[in-house]
Amino acid sequence: MPVVDRTEFRPALDLPPSARQNRFTVLLRLLLLIPQLIVLWLLSIVAFVVTVIGWFGALFTGRLPRFAAEWLSGFLAYDTRVYASMLLMVDRYPPFRFAAPEHPVRIEVHPGEPLNRLAVFFRLLLVIPAAVVQGLLQAGWWSLSVIHWLVVLVMGRMPQALFEATAAVLRYRVRFQAYLMMLTSSYPKDVFGDPPNAEPQRSATRPLVLTGAAKALLVIYLVLGVASWAAGSASDEWHSEDDNPGDVVTTLAPLRVGP
Repeated sequence: MPVVDRTEFRPALDLPPSARQNRFTVLLRLLLLIPQLIVLWLLSIVAFVVTVIGWFGALFTGRLPRFAAEWLSGFLAYDTRVYASMLLMVDRYPPFRFAAPEHPVRIEVHPGEPLNRLAVFFRLLLVIPAAVVQGLLQAGWWSLSVIHWLVVLVMGRMPQALFEATAAVLRYRVRFQAYLMMLTSSYPKDVFGDPPNAEPQRSATRPLVLTGAAKALLVIYLVLGVASWAAGSASDEWHSEDDNPGDVVTTLAPLRVGP
């Protein structure tokens, strides 16, 4: 009797190993990516509309409509190539198109797979925990982005531990977006990488087996993300009190002693 593999497929990210990069392009990376970011912003508006249409289709049919699945998977691939360049993972400039099989940054998703209608209906609620993790990872990475940039600029390449940790951040982002856009029914997971020998080695990040140093960096990102969120909340509360001084006076008035 044949054995059926019932392992749940999760969106995969394929990256080349960390390699030397042109220091000049590292120096000007964000400036060079401005055209890409403008195009990506415009496409993200279209992606939102397609996702909403696809949500209705998936709710009634149990599958993402074919046109939505194809367009959103192409958009996610393009978005990932741009973001990988922005995170200093590859030196090659991303092309302005969805399909780019020659580019070293690739993703694998299985769009159009069966979806649980109940999970589709409550997608925005279900995705909240993953959105929190995603937000903390992103905030933590960008809190140290200047240090990352200087390290790559000086060394001419990304150190292995930083490469692995950044790949984990990027892969979680891919899985989060794929779940949000209903390109997969698999919930985002495996922030700290895959177990050894999880699957045959297909690329430097598949499977993504992290060293202890890379995992420590991810913990630092999460801690910095929490600190960034807490600092932002405290700042908002402080500004709110500044905008409403009467509330502060009213609160402190009962504590006043004397005439």
